[in-house]
Amino acid sequence: MARNDGYLSAKESRRISKENKAITSKLEKKRRRRNVPESEYLTEMKDPNNAVEFENLHTFFFTDAGTVKSVDSVSFDVPLGKTVGVVGESGCGKSVTSLSLMQLLQRPQGQVVEGSIRLNTGEKVYEITKTPEHVMQHLRGNFMSMIFQEPMTSLNPVFKIGDQVDEVLFFHENIYKTKEEIKKRTIELLEMVGIANSEGVYNMYPHELSGGMRQRVMIAMALACNPKLIIADEPTTALDVTIQAQILDLLRGLKDKINSSIMLITHDLGVIAEMADYVVVMYSGRVVEAGTAKEIFANPAHPYTIGLMASKPVVGREVDKLYSIPGKVPNPINMPNYCYFRDRCDKRKPCCDGLYPSEIWLSETHRVSCYLYDENCEAKAE
Repeated sequence: MARNDGYLSAKESRRISKENKAITSKLEKKRRRRNVPESEYLTEMKDPNNAVEFENLHTFFFTDAGTVKSVDSVSFDVPLGKTVGVVGESGCGKSVTSLSLMQLLQRPQGQVVEGSIRLNTGEKVYEITKTPEHVMQHLRGNFMSMIFQEPMTSLNPVFKIGDQVDEVLFFHENIYKTKEEIKKRTIELLEMVGIANSEGVYNMYPHELSGGMRQRVMIAMALACNPKLIIADEPTTALDVTIQAQILDLLRGLKDKINSSIMLITHDLGVIAEMADYVVVMYSGRVVEAGTAKEIFANPAHPYTIGLMASKPVVGREVDKLYSIPGKVPNPINMPNYCYFRDRCDKRKPCCDGLYPSEIWLSETHRVSCYLYDENCEAKAE
């Protein structure tokens, strides 16, 4: 384990590498099994009205410096036909949670070591953590798809736009048999996402398009097979304000058109307020607060959520300096056993020195992990 000063001896690094190799080899061996019976990866939803259920998910990265607990005991649901916004600062585990669902983690270092991810396709329910790769290839695209974070680099620079969208339909959608049918559908998708010169764009390379146009192409690829779940990972990053608004309107309209659920990952609270029905706030790999959008914005409970709200600029209010949460996040390799936000919290109490706080339900839909709402807080401090 790395010392507090960041130094790691060669001997210690070799020991960590040896231990990590043993762990990842065992997990990879289990994942590479062939002829896995359906009974091992088919399950049932706890609530059939959910598209996805994350339960006690642990996703770790086994590095030479130690184990990074990127996602540590995360649980939340994505209801059918709803938008769930996952918000938090960079490095809090938002994208890793979505990559765990898509089985697109950088392996063998990145592994889901514990927990459950249940995907409801309408006909069957899949336990994603146990689903073999050949089945995942069928689920990705057809039932769940992802709009990746950076449109500038997500598209292949050596292939034309049309070829890249065609490929999605060719490998996933069995309705279109000929090249002409696939091309026609691709042009329809490009028009659907608001690209006027769709036939011209079909024959262009990514570098010939602006960032907003590339983002629209990424959305077209994600929606090609009318998936049940759309994962939008920072879909408005690096886009100007007017294009951001167009992309959000586009996503909202398309969700209603094909009746999909959206898992919207962002650090922009403005985007969350406009798009989300439910909000999940993550900090250092854990869910610190979750509830409906109205509950989170009207009555933020966790000090971290309150800090995020305070750091957002408000139109019409003049301030000398924008608020920023003091301190820094804990070292992801040496996570403390107490509340991860404790050392940055301005509402800290003596009872906060105890173990990591358990979840407290403020309403049927609003939960928070914080000692401030624990009735026995003062007693625990004593």
